[in-house]
Amino acid sequence: MEKTLSQAIAQRRATPSFDGSPISADDLRKIVEAGLQAPSGYNMQPWRFVVVRSSEQKRRLRGASFNQAKVEEASAVIVACGDADGWRSGDLEEMLRLGRDGGMPENYAELAKVNIPNYLSNHPDFPMWLNRHVMIAFTSMMLMAEVLGYDTAPMEGFEQEKVREVLKLPLSYHVVALLAIGRLKGNDKFQGGRFSMARTVFAEEFGKPMKF
Repeated sequence: MEKTLSQAIAQRRATPSFDGSPISADDLRKIVEAGLQAPSGYNMQPWRFVVVRSSEQKRRLRGASFNQAKVEEASAVIVACGDADGWRSGDLEEMLRLGRDGGMPENYAELAKVNIPNYLSNHPDFPMWLNRHVMIAFTSMMLMAEVLGYDTAPMEGFEQEKVREVLKLPLSYHVVALLAIGRLKGNDKFQGGRFSMARTVFAEEFGKPMKF
């Protein structure tokens, strides 16, 4: 039985160890599709995902991830990347084609052909722009996995160049995070708690408490 989104958010933990049981192809497709449905700036969808399931490739990826056992134990590991050159090499044209098919006005499309390259080529922190959008898609996949009853471990512990070598990634790809998916083995991670709203949420401006 699928969890509600509220349950998935409240119950999610970063799983310390997986039992290696397989994940169905249908469920894996739903998880990946959830990421592909995520929003992005100008709808440019700069994410690229490499899904690792074979035992040998997970073993290699573990070696590029500070030897963390859960990389090899997981049913699947989704390596989330951002393509820094995608907008230069066809993504913009495909986005405009899809947009026109969906009713994008032609004057909007013509402006986008000029404005988007100007914006991205002159962005003051393009790597941050790339990471933001990849992580939105990454989070959508993580939550969909939890909704479907799987356990997950979002991971930032890896060596960029080693992962690039294992996966034979193009030079324009920046590895953002790894998402290990599977079934929990042993005890779940302790409940770490979350800071209160009084500490982290403000109304209208910094320092004013939020009241509901």
